[in-house]
Amino acid sequence: MYAWMALIFVVGYLCIALEHPLKIDKAASAILTAVLCWTALVLGADSILPALDSAASTDGDHGVVGELRHHLGEISEILFFLLGAMTIVELVDAHEGFRVITDRIRTRKRVQLLWIIGFITFFLSAVLDNLTTTIVMISLLRKLVGDARERWFYAGIVVIAANAGGAWSPIGDVTTTMLWIGNQITTGGIVAGLFLPSLVCLLVPLLTLSFFLRGETERQQAVITPEEGRRDPTTAFERQLVLALGLGSLLFVPVFKTVTHLPPYMGILLGLGVLWVATEVIHRGKNDEDKHPLSVVGVLRKIDTPSILFFLGILLAVSSLATAGHLTQVAGALKDNLGNVYAINIAIGLLSAVVDNVPLVAGAMKMYPLASAAAVTGNEAGWLQHFVTDGTFWEMLAYCAGTGGSCLIIGSAAGVAAMGMERINFLWYLKYISGLALLGYLGGAATYIALRTLT
Repeated sequence: MYAWMALIFVVGYLCIALEHPLKIDKAASAILTAVLCWTALVLGADSILPALDSAASTDGDHGVVGELRHHLGEISEILFFLLGAMTIVELVDAHEGFRVITDRIRTRKRVQLLWIIGFITFFLSAVLDNLTTTIVMISLLRKLVGDARERWFYAGIVVIAANAGGAWSPIGDVTTTMLWIGNQITTGGIVAGLFLPSLVCLLVPLLTLSFFLRGETERQQAVITPEEGRRDPTTAFERQLVLALGLGSLLFVPVFKTVTHLPPYMGILLGLGVLWVATEVIHRGKNDEDKHPLSVVGVLRKIDTPSILFFLGILLAVSSLATAGHLTQVAGALKDNLGNVYAINIAIGLLSAVVDNVPLVAGAMKMYPLASAAAVTGNEAGWLQHFVTDGTFWEMLAYCAGTGGSCLIIGSAAGVAAMGMERINFLWYLKYISGLALLGYLGGAATYIALRTLT
């Protein structure tokens, strides 16, 4: 059964990677993989985990079932956090709150627009997430750049900037959020450790493209439609209020965790509750037709539920391999063959351009358990010190897994979103953007290594 579990996971992973050719949603593949892996584990518990099989929890659960419930508790914290954050962002978008930012861009100069788009995306991604930020910025680009092929260059920078911005914030990327909830990193540690490397990751492509772009861009011609005469669904006050409350709720989560020591999902649920009450109050005088799309109940229907189920499936599948001992063997092989936390992380980052970074990070978290500062003694002290909270391994894992996916347009959620919205050709991105993304990725990694070496 030990070998069968590995085979099931590999086949499931291939189905996830080949989602588009197979025309099977990756969430379905992930859920099936998780259930089959745990089924194989429980059926083969006598040979795989004799000690665990004979053990029983205090409430009489079978040993494997007890492990499943333990992992599910950890996974649920991530899922509830993501659900709350996605709802808040969708609520702000439903109120057109992001217009407060995007309507202020007036320039037509190509280079100036490139830098403005890059930096807005970089900082916005740190507060929202890279996927949502990409969707917002691509929608903005359609208003600012008329030529579709020219817009692809800006879209490429959006992908790079969104992934770079999400890497240095605990709420900017799913993988960074996973590490933050798992206590591998802290808010202050990740911001201080990764802001400069992430910035370099963006600056290298920006500087390079600045040498090639000249002149002014043509704005998108306005198309008059019958819907244009309709009034806005929200007032300026409502847009600004919901934007302020939404961003404030997201930024308050790390503060709430620091003060109360409660898990981050409690902070995000608090913010969601406040926004829920606020939107109910400001729209209480409207009729149901106008009110429903602006309410939390209406917004919940727009949440990307398949993504939540995908995270559930892949994290459960990875946890089954961790329980059975597969990931311990992989961790040992990486240590023996590469022997360096920097090399391991750079390899993981490049691999994330081909496969999804969520299972890669989940696997790394299970392969290398979090070490306590008190346990860093003896012959292994030099190696274990990289795995304490805010240790070198975890910080660089957050950077590499977050930014490495930019090297291919299919390597990140931001890239896939841009590809779908703008119909960007895979080979075009490979030819014109992948090299820039790789230079930025390696430049940021070198910056991080240099900073760690000097300090």
